[in-house]
Amino acid sequence: MIHKGVEYTITPSAPSVWKWRFQIGDTIKTGKTEAKLQLLAIRRVQLRIDRELKKASREASGTEDSPLR
Repeated sequence: MIHKGVEYTITPSAPSVWKWRFQIGDTIKTGKTEAKLQLLAIRRVQLRIDRELKKASREASGTEDSPLR
């Protein structure tokens, strides 16, 4: 599946447990989420991708190291 240009996989691991994996640039992220419904697990992975994309954007622009005003 693809979310915001990031390809990810999600597979059942155990009852109500889903394993996920995606890659942004050279960084590969993997993990597990607990959800009874596959759609909920997918949404959680998409939210994680959104957070990682935002983090990568901040690091690329250098705003993470600048002091708060």
